[in-house]
Amino acid sequence: MDNRGSGLLYGILGIYSLLISWYYNHSLILLLIHYIFWPIYLIYELLIGHLSHDMWRRIPESFFR
Repeated sequence: MDNRGSGLLYGILGIYSLLISWYYNHSLILLLIHYIFWPIYLIYELLIGHLSHDMWRRIPESFFR
């Protein structure tokens, strides 16, 4: 019963959704709300198109430049 890989992926996607939230909102309150409901927020961002046109890659890169 080794679920370490799925737990690690879950955590990485959670951090990724926080990066997206901070990139678009710059609000600590929204960051906290998006941390609690991050799977829903990540699906929402995918559906409305905020991650299209290569933004899924540019957003995390902007934090490490």
